[in-house]
Amino acid sequence: MGITRNRRKTDPEIIIARDTDSELSSSEEEEEEEDNYPLSEEEEDEAVKNGGKLEVEKNKAKGKAPITVKLIKKVCKVCKQPGHEAGFKGATYIDCPMKPCFLCKMPGHTTMSCPHRVVTDHGILPTSHRNTKNPIDFVFKRQLQPRIPPIKPKYVIPDQVHCAVIRYHSRRVTCLEFHPTKNNILLSGDKKGQIGVWDFAKVYEKNVYGNIHFVQVNNMRFSPTNDDMFYSASSDGTIGYTDLETGISSTLLNLNPDGWQGQNSWKMLYGMDINSEKGVVLAADSFGFLHMIDHRTNNSTGEPILIHKQGSKVVGLDCNPVQPELLLSCGNDHFARIWDMRKLQPKASLNDLAHKRVVNSAYFSPSSGTKILTTCQDNRIRIWDSIFGNLDMPSREIVHSHDFNRHLTPFKAEWDPKDTSESIIVVGRYISENYNGTALHPIDFIDASNGQLVAEVMDPNITTITPVNKLHPRDDVLASGSSRSLFIWRPQEETEMVEEKKDKKIIICSSDSKKKGKKQKRGSDDEDDEDDIFSSKGKNIKFNKSQAKTTKSTRKTKT
Repeated sequence: MGITRNRRKTDPEIIIARDTDSELSSSEEEEEEEDNYPLSEEEEDEAVKNGGKLEVEKNKAKGKAPITVKLIKKVCKVCKQPGHEAGFKGATYIDCPMKPCFLCKMPGHTTMSCPHRVVTDHGILPTSHRNTKNPIDFVFKRQLQPRIPPIKPKYVIPDQVHCAVIRYHSRRVTCLEFHPTKNNILLSGDKKGQIGVWDFAKVYEKNVYGNIHFVQVNNMRFSPTNDDMFYSASSDGTIGYTDLETGISSTLLNLNPDGWQGQNSWKMLYGMDINSEKGVVLAADSFGFLHMIDHRTNNSTGEPILIHKQGSKVVGLDCNPVQPELLLSCGNDHFARIWDMRKLQPKASLNDLAHKRVVNSAYFSPSSGTKILTTCQDNRIRIWDSIFGNLDMPSREIVHSHDFNRHLTPFKAEWDPKDTSESIIVVGRYISENYNGTALHPIDFIDASNGQLVAEVMDPNITTITPVNKLHPRDDVLASGSSRSLFIWRPQEETEMVEEKKDKKIIICSSDSKKKGKKQKRGSDDEDDEDDIFSSKGKNIKFNKSQAKTTKSTRKTKT
């Protein structure tokens, strides 16, 4: 019977001879400095072969005492195991051999050689052809499909930064919303509960209201009856109704009237939308329940309804633009669900769209309301071409990098509301790309009908991740929230015409930014300070047009 012996593993040690005399001449000091230089790779290898010890005696004088230097082991940043390195090294991502591909989550290849990354439309997984010739499909083709033009309009991509406000918020931006009638007004919410109102046409006109919520703002919608008022849902469990000009706010719904009673009882509000036809504001909480408020009286109506797994967050709500009785929800229970507003009951959804991981967002198409777009944390964007067909499987799955960590706002792919063909979607990218030695995170414009990358826009000054993106409902404008900053993108030709009259500015906010309502000290956020873009301080800086580099992918036209 063999005896098993446990050998103690020790780090290899290097012994270097060192002079112990108290008084050293200048020449001896120089020799000592040479002795203390790091060893070469050959000497380190020899040290390991000799049991972890190597004696270097460059000077054979007496009175030398050895000192011990330990070799530093390579430790993987991904799996925390020694012997190899992985993670981001500069602008390049090194894969961990113990983990699957970071992009497609499949083993057998690295992220750099992933076929979904090499070929932009390789990640499209078409659904098998089904025979759906039934009366419902006939109605869809005759009445609803004519809303979608057969010829796609020319894509206009906002690819140039027109103006920006740096460090506008004291925490990372969590949501954006454009004004329904005033084209230049942008609302922005942050993790701390502050809501910003920015007129990006005048650039300098901006306010930050800190009296509405005290924790993260998750959603905002303008009132359908008064566009000077807006609703906001927050993780403090309240829905605020705020005046855009004065910042005076009233609380319409409070799920935590007794304050903090522990994590298990604290309710947070995430998804929110307004059904104008029904006259209700819909909001969903972190326990799977749906709440309704009559926006004509601003009073709660009915009892909360369980629409997702109890105890799971409902992070998204979207009302169908054509069929007001249809509601789309998504949550942490790995499902997106379609509901009939006339028959809202637990476990009574019309369809359940299964996903492999948490669903960050789910939206009906903006014109016809017949398509569905979802963003899942398994690095997949899924599209259903018809809500009247078989919804067991999506029509397409697009592999895209948006799996995020807890210090980021969740990525959400959104439709372009101006695109009548209902094909263009916009979403930020998580994995950085190496552009001239700089790691940049582009914003992707994808054709949802075929999965091809239409354009990727970036700016060398934006080195942080941009998870929050919102396309303007009327103008060719893209608003982006990156860390604590806001950026407005316009098409390059349009931007150049504006620059002939007036130089565009990038404002850097300081702690004395103009506020209304309750004043809050702008503290530093540990997890957001790392994402600061500019370290320089000042009121504004001129943007150098020559530094703005925009890379577009090659467009392919179907024949």
